Amino acid sequence: MSTWKVDMLTIFPEMFLGPLGLSIAGKALERGLWTFEATDIREFASDRHKTVDDTPCGGGPGMVMRADVIDSALSSISEIGDRPVVYLTPRGKTFDQQMAKDFADGPGIVFVCGRYEGIDERFLDMHKPHQVSLGDFVLSGGEPAAIAIIDSCIRLIPGILGDIESLSEESFERGLLEYPHYTRPQVWRGRSVPEVLLSGHHKKISAWRREQSERLTRDHRPDLWSAYIAQQ
Repeated sequence: MSTWKVDMLTIFPEMFLGPLGLSIAGKALERGLWTFEATDIREFASDRHKTVDDTPCGGGPGMVMRADVIDSALSSISEIGDRPVVYLTPRGKTFDQQMAKDFADGPGIVFVCGRYEGIDERFLDMHKPHQVSLGDFVLSGGEPAAIAIIDSCIRLIPGILGDIESLSEESFERGLLEYPHYTRPQVWRGRSVPEVLLSGHHKKISAWRREQSERLTRDHRPDLWSAYIAQQ
């Protein structure tokens, strides 16, 4: 299996290896299970001020990132191959666990991180990137969203998580939220671990966890619950 490869087009290349250099992602990076390369879009600006944006045509607030500069940055990426080019934008398709699986099953991702009012539409028309959103809210740029997407994908790559079975029990894997978890001490501030979890009866434990997953989904995510019921 080839190494999962990430390229990041951004005006803040130093923003990533802090969070991505720690925990599961960081250890996997050290082991060579995935690679990361950040490309500074400013390096492809043609003026001495390294300008990557300009005022919007037709007037209006804010600035727009220039198509020619971002196009030059994207053209510098070697061996894009079958990797999807992903542009983070509020108008994109909402990212979910299935999309994370699809990305993780592929060779990697090339991210284009916008700032300001976004990217000149002509760049999007030419390259037709996958437009992806984390949800109905606005961030200052695509970088935080890219970090979240990378983290969610990396943990799905074979060999990165020690216990691969834990993935099958997570939220969204069966259309349900994950069941509650408990650990020691057995009694804490008058609250006890449910007796069934201490019984050693695996069939009863499995049934309890399924019931709790259904309860949590019904109570906290009625949208997921409706979709789950429709599939039964």
